[in-house]
Amino acid sequence: MTGERALRVDGLVNARDLGGLRRHNGSYTPRGVFFRSENLDRVSEAGWDQIWEAGIRTVVDLRQPSERSCDVGSRPGWLTIRQVDLDGLDNEDFWSNYWDNGLKGTALYFLPHLQAMPERTGAALSAILNAPPGGVLFHCMSGRDRTGMIAMLLLRAVDADTEDIVDDYLETVRLGELRAASENQENDENAREEPCRSHGTTTENAFRSALSQLQLPTVLTLAGLSEPDLQALRSWRNTIQH
Repeated sequence: MTGERALRVDGLVNARDLGGLRRHNGSYTPRGVFFRSENLDRVSEAGWDQIWEAGIRTVVDLRQPSERSCDVGSRPGWLTIRQVDLDGLDNEDFWSNYWDNGLKGTALYFLPHLQAMPERTGAALSAILNAPPGGVLFHCMSGRDRTGMIAMLLLRAVDADTEDIVDDYLETVRLGELRAASENQENDENAREEPCRSHGTTTENAFRSALSQLQLPTVLTLAGLSEPDLQALRSWRNTIQH
């Protein structure tokens, strides 16, 4: 199923539709609504045509301003772009516990971040949910953790199957070698695994733990989402009839 959901775009290797995942009621998440990916810096002109053909009309960029400043790629005029700095590095008290020790690159920071800076998650979700008509693609740099955290929330909100949510996260991990090659870098998945092991867990189990302990109603309340936003989240922009 993961392969079937892959978004084939020239310049992307870690892009996919969040549709097609099982829900606990026996249905599937709808296709063409939400997409996830790595950064779009290397998307070619042909790639933008493929993004158009996929029905995507809005991109929500979760990167830090400094990361965006290095992006010199062009964007087509038909694309709506929303920018939300999900990290919030100005919260030095929070990041002192996660940045230099490698935990930033793991799901071990997901729940603490949601608790410490819920307004940033709220801004990201609101940007996604209130996008103009058409598919919405959200991304960070590698499409792994910031993107993974938002995908986790979107999928849990519609009661997607736990194993399918985990598998969606792990697909990015499995693509580590391909992601590294596309960026002319070393595959850092082993380095990301080390901080998890030092805390008695693994990449997979750290994500499973975050997912199982996620108190979504509390997160959404702290995030300050409006009632229309909550309705759009639960219905995936009116594509799911409960």
